[in-house]
Formats: sequence, structure tokens, C-alpha cells
Amino acid sequence: MKKINVLLVDDHAVVRAGFRMLLASANSIEIVAEAERGETACQLYLEKQPDVVVLDLSMPGIGGLECIRRICNRDSLAKILVFSVHDESVYVSRAIEAGAKGYITKNSAPEILVDAIQKIAAGDIYIEPGLEKTPRIHGNELDYKNLINTLTPKEFDIFCLLAKGLTTHKIAGELCLGYKTVANYGTQIKSKFHAATVAELAHIATALGIIKN
Repeated sequence: MKKINVLLVDDHAVVRAGFRMLLASANSIEIVAEAERGETACQLYLEKQPDVVVLDLSMPGIGGLECIRRICNRDSLAKILVFSVHDESVYVSRAIEAGAKGYITKNSAPEILVDAIQKIAAGDIYIEPGLEKTPRIHGNELDYKNLINTLTPKEFDIFCLLAKGLTTHKIAGELCLGYKTVANYGTQIKSKFHAATVAELAHIATALGIIKN
């Protein structure tokens, strides 16, 4: 039986090593390439043409969401599985909208990763049970949800980091962007949400379940 070729994308070498050990036990799966940034993943996807991409969302550079979008723009049949620490519904919906075919969390049982890769390789969509549920949203929260959907992948990444309390300098280092670039994004994001402070962004993110109390 032909093995499922996987491109593994995560910025932590230890995490990638854990993935390799886990997937080595599955005779039907083989990791053919690894990347620690979205930019590299896009290049390797064209070179290796993997059957499935297993990708984290939180990475420096263009980030996971933009990586999904770029790969899917180049190949509409791309099969991407998000494997993330984030279990909030807004992350799931944005990943699927960007073109991902599946979403599981890093808290899931090891066999779920193998099962998800196999199902996505076969052409199915796989979302970890429980992640499909969307919390009931009312009033201003519905407006916030609509505004969230207007953010670009990079704006969304920066919005989340601002809401979690990271400074502009720390976000610039985290995403490998210039300080002024992040500052400009921050101004645009506040403008979209009519927010005067980062504290207001944190309130919005909490209301949407992006960050927890």
C-alpha cells in the first residue's frame, strides 16, 4: 500500500521530533519534509507535493493561517490538517475558511492524529469531536464576530497577541516583523473594532472565547 506522504510544519523542533516518533508507529504514514515557518512550508509543498500537510497555526513569519491560504491558492486540492493548541471555535472556523480540511488540538489522543491524517488523505474532512460547537453569540458579540471575519490572517494573529497582553516589541519578535509594521497593524485593528485601548481588544477577544478569563 502506498504510504501517505506528510509535510510537517511547526516552529518547535521538539514538537516535530515528537510527531516523527508518533507517526513512525503508523506504517501507512511517512514524513517527507519538515518546516518551521510558513514561508518554507509553501516552498516545500511545491517541491515535495505531499499528500497531507500537518500544520501549526502559531508560527513566526506569515503564520499558519496565511500559509494555508497561500498553499490553497496554488493548489485548490491541497489537504491541510491543523494541529494546534487552540481549541476556540473562531480558530477552527478561520482555518477551515482559509482552506484547511481538518482541525485537531495538541491535547487530543495520539491515535486521533493518525486517524485524521488518514481520513483527510482519503478526501474527507476531519474536525476533532467537540470543536464544531459554536458558542451562542448575542448583541455586540455578534458584531465582534462579524468584524473578526474581516481581519486578514496577519491582522488576526496580531489581534490575538495584543489581546493576550503582548507588547508591540514582543509581537514583532514573535512574528519576525518590524516594530513599525506591527504598530501600524495595531492601529488598523483598533480602528476596525473602534477600540481605543488594548484592554478593549482583550475584552472583545474574551467575549468571543479567543482568550479565556
